[in-house]
Amino acid sequence: MEMKEPARMSKKQLVAIISILVGIVAILAIMLYFMIMSLGNKSASDPLAAEKGLHYTYFLETSFNGMKLHVLQTKPAYVTLETINNNVTLAGKVGINGGFFYGNQLLSIGMVDSLPVNKEIGNFGTGNENVKYARGTLVWDGASDALSVQVARHASELRVKDHTRFWAQGGISMSLGNDDEWIQQTIKENAPFPDDNRLRSAAVYDNAGALYLIVSETKGSLAVFREAIVASIGDGKLVDGIFLDGDGSSQLFSSEAALPGDNRPVVQMLRIVK
Repeated sequence: MEMKEPARMSKKQLVAIISILVGIVAILAIMLYFMIMSLGNKSASDPLAAEKGLHYTYFLETSFNGMKLHVLQTKPAYVTLETINNNVTLAGKVGINGGFFYGNQLLSIGMVDSLPVNKEIGNFGTGNENVKYARGTLVWDGASDALSVQVARHASELRVKDHTRFWAQGGISMSLGNDDEWIQQTIKENAPFPDDNRLRSAAVYDNAGALYLIVSETKGSLAVFREAIVASIGDGKLVDGIFLDGDGSSQLFSSEAALPGDNRPVVQMLRIVK
């Protein structure tokens, strides 16, 4: 039986099929392009999409001494500590910079529910101590929903009712309400560059339990910064607080303002999450 040769495709048919395939590929490429552009535009136009609905109030105060203070007022229950290893303004999370650091090592206490926030790093620089010095540490005790400043070297020294429900941020004591001895206390705690004109950061609270996260836009000494806070924040009802890392590390991010410091990355931030 004679076998018939398979019908050969004409040149015209081949050109038509190739044209169809090219058209399909072109359409898919165009769809992919617009998908990428859509995602990029969404990210660029709404970087705080996941941060909307948070419970805080932003305001800007200019003190009588000329220092401009950017403030996020919230409740301590709405705050946590988080390792970011990034500039706060690039992390896309509402809050301010936290404690002192070197490289990727956290040199200030940074604890949440008895766990150091930088625990992945290993044994040193995790956030379980104020390295070298006993320093002012802002502690929120979740069981009593109360803030306090405790001078401690190690996180194990902190006093809270429930060790599974608290956070602690190390810094330098501000000693609000103790104007005669606050400078001596900062000397004991080895506050860095207290007299230099630098950007400054702080966390303070009032007698109603409100927490104020503060970053300066203008430079000044610790004394000028403290004076501006006492005069401008809390309507005379502040109880206490701590100085945080300063200079280029003084950073704030919210939908209302973005202060990048000198654009350096920081290890850890105080983040508003509720």
